[in-house]
Parts: sequence; structure tokens; C-alpha cells
Amino acid sequence: MFTTVGRWCARRPRRVIAAWLLLAAAALSAVATFGRVTSEAVSIPGSDSQAARDIADRAFPASASGKQPVLLHTPAGAAPLTASDTAAAVRGAAAAITAVPHVVAVTTPYDPAGATAMSSDGHTAYLSVELDVSGRDVTPSMTDAVLAAAAPATAAGIEVTPGGSLAAAVDRGNTGRSEAIGLGTALVILTLSLGSLLAAGLPLLAGVIGLGIALPVLGLVGHLMDVPEAGETIAAMIGLGVGIDYTLFGLTRFRELRAAGVGIEEAAVRTTAGSGKSVAFAGSAVVAALAGLALGGLPLLYALALAPAIAVVTALGVNLTLLPAALVLLGGRLTPKGSAASAPAGRPRGWGRVAALVAARPWPLLLAGLALLGALAVPAAHLHLGQLDAGSKASGSMSRTSYDRMAAAFGPGSNGVLQVVDVLPSPAQPALGNTAQPGAGNTAQPAAGSTAQTGAGNTAVPAAGPTDPRLAAVTTALRGAEGVASVSPPALATDGRTVRWQVTPTTSPSDPATTALVHRLRADVLPRATAGTGQQLHVGGTPAAQADLNARIAQRMPVVVGFVLTVAGLLLLLAFRSPVVAVKAAVMNLVSVAAAYGVLTAVFQHGTGARLIGLDGAVPIPGYVPLLMFAVLFGLSMDYEVFLLSAVREGYLRERDNRRAVVAGLSSTGRIISSAALIMVAVFLSYLLSDDPVVKMFGIGLASAVALDATVVRGLLVPATMVLLGDGNWWLPRWLDRLLPHIDIEGDGHTPQPGDSPAPAPVLEAR
Repeated sequence: MFTTVGRWCARRPRRVIAAWLLLAAAALSAVATFGRVTSEAVSIPGSDSQAARDIADRAFPASASGKQPVLLHTPAGAAPLTASDTAAAVRGAAAAITAVPHVVAVTTPYDPAGATAMSSDGHTAYLSVELDVSGRDVTPSMTDAVLAAAAPATAAGIEVTPGGSLAAAVDRGNTGRSEAIGLGTALVILTLSLGSLLAAGLPLLAGVIGLGIALPVLGLVGHLMDVPEAGETIAAMIGLGVGIDYTLFGLTRFRELRAAGVGIEEAAVRTTAGSGKSVAFAGSAVVAALAGLALGGLPLLYALALAPAIAVVTALGVNLTLLPAALVLLGGRLTPKGSAASAPAGRPRGWGRVAALVAARPWPLLLAGLALLGALAVPAAHLHLGQLDAGSKASGSMSRTSYDRMAAAFGPGSNGVLQVVDVLPSPAQPALGNTAQPGAGNTAQPAAGSTAQTGAGNTAVPAAGPTDPRLAAVTTALRGAEGVASVSPPALATDGRTVRWQVTPTTSPSDPATTALVHRLRADVLPRATAGTGQQLHVGGTPAAQADLNARIAQRMPVVVGFVLTVAGLLLLLAFRSPVVAVKAAVMNLVSVAAAYGVLTAVFQHGTGARLIGLDGAVPIPGYVPLLMFAVLFGLSMDYEVFLLSAVREGYLRERDNRRAVVAGLSSTGRIISSAALIMVAVFLSYLLSDDPVVKMFGIGLASAVALDATVVRGLLVPATMVLLGDGNWWLPRWLDRLLPHIDIEGDGHTPQPGDSPAPAPVLEAR
């Protein structure tokens, strides 16, 4: 199949290239027409927080976006917002904002429904802006329009800062600078490795074309499902890295064949049949590992798995079709001026020397490598899953500014108000004269840095609370709970049975104490207050949803990890027909992932060197980060595992000498593996320029894992263990030999004929 695809593309190079360019143009045009959509919404089917959200949405309908805060602030020496002049300016701004397109309503702190939106000193308040679009559809232009309409307040010396979705729309990062730096660094590395600027440009072109298709497609997918912004960035990181690496592997094989005297078209075909097959195998392993995230049972994990999978599949398509077409057109200009066959004989150098050293002293080097990875993995023992909030955003961003001002004026818990809801077995006794309509009388107290829960943070203040003793008991219990700063009176929906309380914690959304409060309310406070009444209360809001998300991930992680390990082992077993090699590879991958987790924990959870990467200090690590990293790293590690083991197995099948095969395999692949890894590390580290802490986590985690995998694991641990195991590496029981299909992962489908040129020697020989 690979030979057929390669030959078809090699014989129609201009058509293939034109088709890819048209596909890229179509994808870009489509996303320009329909827009790129991302969403930070989190849904957790079957969770307590999701039940609370669903009940509240049905009983207390609000605008599509919920209530978005626009923070108002005057310095301590200036007139407070309660002064007549400043109050008039705020009312004027509110009236102007109401006229902005997509704005449904604006509540001011001077309205009865907004009475709690004014701080005690009168210097900080907020408007509650309701939009007719959901948070995922809020654009920077909408935020700009709201700010422009707030000119009366700004002219009066009032600082105006949008929060919530309005701030998030403006704070969405542009990763163009990171991609440019990653591409520039890759160009330097490739030029030095390949010795040709033209040859170096081909992998970069392939990576850019793949990215130019994958990202627009992902932007369109955002219309169909919630895709977080971090998902797009991760897709860009991985898509660019594997796109360049896959093309580099193919280009290297093509140059080897050309150096051996193979014709241009035939070399392109054999490159697709050989290198393309290995790349397809490795890429399929990445996608299979990502598919394991579906076992997590969370829409967020589906999106985070789909995003990089789209990028990897696109990179595979480019490698298998566009690359052979480009090789035929560029042909002679990509051919190396010399070949490894003409290199003077002598003592081994570079990776050849490393290979000889490992073969001579496998035990000391194996133990040294394990000790290094073990030391790096130690902090991972203290890794705990947390949750980020807008307080972790970059200083000076709108989200961070509004978050800080909300916390200073209304307490840290005001940025993550909890929502407690109940559907009573029988209608409640309303207060005399209470005619509240759905959502009526609810004063918005939105979470300035969060858009995950529509309506989370709306403090219900009905004209007169219901007098039902069941509700009074819940209110009393909530107000007496440890860690609660304030509780709103219960808001009764028009059905007479659905009730909602807004509970403001004393701690910030990311504080573990807030998560502890959620668990305490569910397990102790609320059950005691409702014993014998038949009530079943639910605790929602952003902090509760994040706590449920982390709990679900922790519960499902063993299943996902087991699936990924099984898939990786089976793929390696199919490729190399060796249970020992498959199990050893899985163990080595676990060791490198543990080391990467240790680096992640040290930098982010403990704050070691956090300021060097643009953070103010330690930040929590969301639960999905380690899980997604595990799947991605297991998939990416297959690239180097397949490349190295293919060379080792080919040598072993030819000479039946395990030690010599290991030395030859590492000598011939070490430089190309290290070059490919260096490119991927450069791409990942370039994303540290992002202001998003999650993107920084993936940048550090993936870069450290790839660097360790390509050096310590593939350069020391794998060859050392293979030398020690000897012929046992290739042990295969007869019954298993009969069951396994024969997959020629090393060959390119070419049968040597009389008069053929000798087998090509690697162009990138050990130096």
C-alpha cells in the first residue's frame, strides 16, 4: 500500500502539491467565513456540580452568557463611586453599554438588584452585563465595544476593566510568535544537520502546511463541541513538532538512497514505503494513545484528545503524499554532495563512541541513567491535582486585573461563588408578597475570572425570602459552615419547588480549602441540615465543577494509563515480534514520564524557577494536564523507539549478533534522533512565551520528556538493557509466532536484484 501511494504521488507531483495548497486555502477560507470558536466550558456528566447547573439553568433562566462583570474602580484619594458625580457617570456608561450590539441588559450597583455589587469603601463596584451570545462566542470586538461605550465612566476618572468572558476574549493568546521562534530554531538545527538550506526548508514547509490545515479545521470543530483554547495550542505544538520530525526522517532516508545511486523517483517511492511506513506506525501510536483519553468519560478530554490527533493525522497525510511529490520535484538539489560510504575509516565518533561505551559498560551506565531519572521523578510523589483561576493569569491582563480587584473589594471567594440548589419534595411556603419571577431579584455577583459555569456567582437577593422551615434550616447550616464568608437568602423559582442559594467561600477558587469546603458541604453540612426531609441538594459553581473534574480524572486515570500501556505494548509487539522488547519499552516510557512529572511538579506546584518562565510563583496543576501529557508522551516516544529498534532489529536479522546490532543501530540513528528531538524541544519551549500557565505546563513537561527520552532513555537505558538481555531480546514463543502477523516495519518493499547498488549508508553518520 505504501509503495502504491508513494509511486502515485511521485508520478503526479504537481497535482499532489496543488491539491494540498487548495485544501489549505479551503480550510483557511472556511474558518475566515465561519469564525474560530473556543470554549472554556466544563461539563461533567453524572457529577453533582453538573446536576446543580442543569437544575439552575432550567429553573432560573438567564441570558445566553450569564452575567459578565465590568469592574469599576477609583483610587483611594479620589471620589468614591457612591458620590453623585461618579454615580451619574456610571449610570451614563451603563446606558451606553445597553445600546451595544449583543447586550441584553445591564445591572448597576445603584439598582436594587445590584445592591451587593458595591464594596464597603465605595471605591470598587461592578456592572453586570448580560449578552445574547454564549461565553464561547464572545469576541474581542464585543469587549472593545463595551469598553468604548463605558467612556462616560472613563472620562470621570473611573478605571473600567471587563471580567469573565469579556476579559477572556481579549486575553486569548496569539501563539504566532512562539511558532515563528520554533520554526527559526528548527531551521538552524536542520541546516547544521543536513548541510543544505533547501533541504532544511522542506521539513519546515511540511510542518507549516500541516499546521495551516489542522488549526482551521480545529477552529471549525469548535462550532460543534467545546474545544478549549489550550487544546488548539497543544495541537499547534504537537502538530508542528511531529510534522517537522516526520519529514526529517523521510528526507534522511531519501538522501541515503540517493547517495547509494538510486534514481530520484524510485528513491521517493522507497522513502514512502520504508520511512513512511515507520512514520505511519508511530503516528498511529500517537492517535491510539490519545484515543485512550475517551475512557475518561469527559467532554473536555474528548476535545483535548481530538485536537492533537487532528494535527498528527494531518502531518501523516503530508508525509505520505506531499513529501514524495516534493522529493521528486526538488530531487537533485536535495542529494548530498558526499556519502557516509566515502568517510574515512577510523575510531568511532559521536554516537558511535557512545554506543561502544554503552556496550562495554552496560551496568554502570544503566544504573547512572536510572539514578538521574529517579532523582528527577522524586517531586512527582507530591503531585496533587488542583485548579487554576484568573489569579494565575499574567499580571496586567484583563482577567487578572478584574480578579484582583474583586478579591480586594469583596473577598477572594467572590471570584468563585458556589451555587447550592434543591428541588423540594413539595412546594415551599413563600414569603408574603414574594412574586419573584425566574431569576428576578437576583443580584449578579459573577466570578471575574471564570466562564465555566453559567450563572455561577449570582447572589440571589429576593425581596423577601421564603419562610419554609426546610429552607431556613439549610440557610442556617450554610452560614454556620467553616470556610463560608456569606450566604444569600434562598431564591425560590416560580415552580415553588426549586430553590437556589449563593455561597461565597472565604478562600479563592484555586485554594485547596475551597475544594475541601465543597466536599464538606456535600458530605456533612447539607445532609445533617436536611435529614429526614427527603431533600437532595446539589453543590455547583466553578470551584465545585473543577473539584468534580479532578475527582473524575483521578478515578479514571488507572483505566486510561492501562489502556495506553496495553496499546503501546501491542503495537511494539506487532512491529518487532518480541514480548521482551515491548515490555521493556513500556517500562522505559513510564520512567521517562515519571521524570517529566517530577519536573512539572517542581516548576509549577513548588514554584522552582517559575519566575524564569513568566509566572509570579507556584500555580496549581489541573488534573487533565498530567493525563493528557501521559498519552501524548507515550505516543511521541514511539517515534524514536521505532526508529532505533528498526535499525537494531535489521542489524540483528542480518548478522545474528545482538551486541553488534545494538552498537550499529545506535551509531546510525543517534544523530538523527537527537536532531529530531532537539527540534521538538525547541518548538515546545518556544510556547513558554504564552501567558497561559497550562500552555507553559505542556511546554516544560513535553520538552523535558522528549529531551530525556532521546538522550538518557534511547541513548543509555534502551541500548544498555538490550546488551544485557542479549539474544533474549528477540525471544518469541512458537505459539505467539503463529498468532502474530508479519509486519515488515524496517523494509521499503524493494527486493534486491543483480546489479543493484549496495545498501545505502546513513548520510548523517556518527560524528
